Amino acid sequence: MSLTRRTVRVSESFFEQLDAQLGADRSDDGSPSATDFLVFDLPTIVERFATGYEGLPEIIQGIHSGRMLITSGVLVRYLVVFGLLATDDAIDLVGISIEQ
Repeated sequence: MSLTRRTVRVSESFFEQLDAQLGADRSDDGSPSATDFLVFDLPTIVERFATGYEGLPEIIQGIHSGRMLITSGVLVRYLVVFGLLATDDAIDLVGISIEQ
């Protein structure tokens, strides 16, 4: 794990993808909403990118500026979050894929 702590920003495209996959409201069967995900799972994801970016797998081998976190969540079975290293040394979370 890196000793460097980076700033992490969440892009509009990330939120659009999240909303498309989980929706605005919790379902009748108890499936989580996008808001549930933001409260329970996003803080851990942000922390992993902020403190361990260099240790995450590259989205495309050999391109160091794009990394992905493949993990399970509190509310979802599996998820992949995509982050890009910006010119100001911050990480922009730009995409998410969720399997419930």
